[in-house]
Amino acid sequence: MEVVGWILVIACFIVSFVGLVYPIIPGVIFLVGGFLLYGLFFSFADLSWWFWLIELLFVVLLFGADTVANAFGIKKFGGSNAGMWGSTIGLLIGPFVIPFAGILIGPFLGAVIAELAVERRTVSEAVKSGVGSLIGFLTSTVAKGVIQVVMIVVFFIAI
Repeated sequence: MEVVGWILVIACFIVSFVGLVYPIIPGVIFLVGGFLLYGLFFSFADLSWWFWLIELLFVVLLFGADTVANAFGIKKFGGSNAGMWGSTIGLLIGPFVIPFAGILIGPFLGAVIAELAVERRTVSEAVKSGVGSLIGFLTSTVAKGVIQVVMIVVFFIAI
């Protein structure tokens, strides 16, 4: 039963990293799910209150990193709120329309289309916003990946 427990915990951790590239997968839920599965299969006694407090702070940081990096990328390149929303919609739809490449093309096109349609920007300004969206997404993905690795390291230190 111990082996099954570890397989499920590690599978949750792996799925959480898949969520970095497919944002429709709630990676943080799988990460926390791995911690909870460990507690159910082994013992919650290993996971003290400080562990849960630290992990909760990291969960908040994960959500913040995603929002801030995307907004910063778009605003830095002259985009608007419409570009940010377009980027988010493109990020969610892109991977389904164009598997694999859609994760990069979706946010870019979403921001460009939103800037052109809603804000009536020039093509040049809209493309700049799209590039900012792409940079924001990539920065966010790297930041979330690092935070998730740190969360897993804290987990292994705690147990």
